[in-house]
Amino acid sequence: MTQNLTNLNQVALEKSVDLNGQQVKSMIEAGMLWLRTNHQIVNALNVFPVPDGDTGSNMLLTMQAGWQEIAKTSEDHVGNMLSLMARGVLMGARGNSGVILSQFWRGFSRATEKKKTLTMKTFSDALIEARNTAYKGVVRPVEGTILTVLKDTAEAVKNGLKDCPDFHALLTLTLSAAEKSLEQTPELLPVLKQAGVVDSGGKGLVMIFEGFLRYFENKPLDENPDALEVVPLTSMNEEESIEPGQDYEVVVDFIPSKELILSSFYERLSDIGTSIQVGEGEGFYRMHIHVPSDHLYAPINYILGLGTVTKVAIENLVAQMEEIRRKKDSEYTLIPIEEGQIAVVAVSPGEGISKIFASLGAAEIIRGGQTMNPSTEEILTAVNSMPTDKVIVLPNNKNVILAANNAITQSDKRVSVIRSKNVPQGISALMRLNVNGDYERVVNEMQESLTDIETGEITSATRSVELNGVKVNEGQVIVIHNGDLVLATDSIENALIAFLERLDLDNFERITIFSGQMMESADVENLVNTVMEKYPEMEVEHHYGGQPHYYLIVSVE
Repeated sequence: MTQNLTNLNQVALEKSVDLNGQQVKSMIEAGMLWLRTNHQIVNALNVFPVPDGDTGSNMLLTMQAGWQEIAKTSEDHVGNMLSLMARGVLMGARGNSGVILSQFWRGFSRATEKKKTLTMKTFSDALIEARNTAYKGVVRPVEGTILTVLKDTAEAVKNGLKDCPDFHALLTLTLSAAEKSLEQTPELLPVLKQAGVVDSGGKGLVMIFEGFLRYFENKPLDENPDALEVVPLTSMNEEESIEPGQDYEVVVDFIPSKELILSSFYERLSDIGTSIQVGEGEGFYRMHIHVPSDHLYAPINYILGLGTVTKVAIENLVAQMEEIRRKKDSEYTLIPIEEGQIAVVAVSPGEGISKIFASLGAAEIIRGGQTMNPSTEEILTAVNSMPTDKVIVLPNNKNVILAANNAITQSDKRVSVIRSKNVPQGISALMRLNVNGDYERVVNEMQESLTDIETGEITSATRSVELNGVKVNEGQVIVIHNGDLVLATDSIENALIAFLERLDLDNFERITIFSGQMMESADVENLVNTVMEKYPEMEVEHHYGGQPHYYLIVSVE
């Protein structure tokens, strides 16, 4: 995107009363770039003090998916261009915030589909339609969220349109209304007030609107002294995919000889390769890129002109991916599903949990969970790849359910989403699977099974907060019980025992512990032995889950 418009062009843009498709495209890019600069600020607004706040990342990845659809188009018709944008964000939507953002663009596109240019009146109408579509896309809309910010903004723009002489004034009003609404979100949603934060999704929307305005004002989109980091995330999956022809991964550490203009840096690198990531360290930068074999040294030569290269690493991507696939294939074997049978697509946060899902009959497993929510397109691809027209999706994470619901609306198959919010619920549902059973009966039984489980998730607090009457200090071990923060303590063992003591274990038979990837096997063995000694009447099982961020996931049934 051109960030240094001439004064003449800039004045003309500021005084515009309508925009063509390419101007709207640049405005969208500006919104995405400003969100990219600030997405970690959005992530930090996570209500729970857990190490997996990902609203900003999900919204960024959703915007990037839309941008990829329009980046190379020369379409000047606003309606046609926004239709491409809406399609991109729909398929790339990740997490609840990303899905709601995709509904925003779907409504915005619907209101402009026959418009060659974007007038100020059409912009106002499009915000109203975006609001309506976003609200309809959520089963139980909650005020004090991104929905409220969108609603208040749309109403303010509608009422103030007559006083706006040009788009610059209109976008100034848009941003002001969004910021004002955002500041009120803690008054509408008590959990935000308890945590001392504004709504993260609403903050992400404000960043996008601010990016729109910064485009009109020709302000930088890659510089914010308050930003928490400058690393743009191109993928949240643990396993990277590679595009055809991108044979090598090149990582370069370098010290720039003068101030690095990131926008120009990214633009030049995008001409060389893909999967670009840039991180800033103490006095140096690290650049990551995927390139074809005939451009292997192009990024290195380019960076040599910007400063001093201190370290270079080159890896053969094809060989890497083959090794990843080999290891993945050895992890578990999926049971083949035949036409007419019921296939289950399950989302799994760890390799050990994936093995369990496979052993219980899952036909396809998507890697994903906290901080790596799968996109609508990933879920849809898995559903459509099944050789049967009867499919069930297990999200196994509350932040994946909306994306799953989004995906099934795009499939011609008979698909149901079981509202499993965690791994134990997913396992409980799979225990009810009968691939040859009556589809409706199986769906109902799997959904009913979710109430049979008590789930505890044990992790470390990322910040100090008082929430739900629980005072938490940064670094303490905390317990989430069925989605609610319930206690903080000084050790994993104390957290595990305290969680179990909260339950009336006389009504349960089995305790299952899934250990995370950061846990040592000896420590887990000691924990399991402690639980067995304290509750000799209970059946106690341990499985390696391999999930990130959470020391333990505990299922009691």
